Amino acid sequence: MKILMINGSPHKGNTWRLTEKVKELMETLDNTVIFEEIHLSELDIPFCTGCSVCFRKGHIFCPHNQYIQPIMDKIAGCDGIIFAVSCFQGAVPALTKNFTDHLAFLLHRPRYFDKKALIISTTGGVSANSVTQSLASTLSGWGFNKCYQLPIVALSWNDYKPSEKHIKKAYKISKEFYIDLKSKKLHSPKIGVLIPFNLFQAMCEEYAPGTEYATKDGVFWKQYVGMRYAPGIPLPIYKRVLGKLIYQIGKYLSQKMIVTYKK
Repeated sequence: MKILMINGSPHKGNTWRLTEKVKELMETLDNTVIFEEIHLSELDIPFCTGCSVCFRKGHIFCPHNQYIQPIMDKIAGCDGIIFAVSCFQGAVPALTKNFTDHLAFLLHRPRYFDKKALIISTTGGVSANSVTQSLASTLSGWGFNKCYQLPIVALSWNDYKPSEKHIKKAYKISKEFYIDLKSKKLHSPKIGVLIPFNLFQAMCEEYAPGTEYATKDGVFWKQYVGMRYAPGIPLPIYKRVLGKLIYQIGKYLSQKMIVTYKK
């Protein structure tokens, strides 16, 4: 089993200390797990310019693809991901936000449907849960099958030492994450994930090659024609019906909501 650890903080402080403790706890469950670390602070990723090339032409045309593609490939090649993101004013750090901004196109063209994540955040006082919930929402939009969250109130600025209570909580979440990864079980998507999948699929024909405002979406969604969600992911009948309804709504809206761009 291979787990990718992504440190989205500008230093190795409280949140990274807790992340390392989680790594230790997981190694007590299985000492054959291979961990790989990525520290966004060491990559010097330029700020996303909002050029929209990833949406229109494809992410490989992003001017910063040389920084982003290797991380995407590592995510695709691992079994699970641990994100360490400290709490900055109740939100993810700029490094993490810049990284997710570069991958915003995944909300239009999701993948990673078999991936699961554990999101860890610490705070001196409040809002660590806001950070983990926000990133979990983003990852779900990218296609991630399940996101576990470990928000911790550290009550410390860069001198956090996990208490026994926090270690027990970390072990519980880490064990759940590990067992889920090992089982390879895939979970049914939540309604909030089902909606954009079917809406974007329904609207893709308006952006197909040859249309006035062709985009990569018009090519991407052809592979999912007739599917209410990604193949291999369990989908109860009621969600299939709901997905079909959302798809029909998308078809109705598609001709009324054409997104334009400067050519």
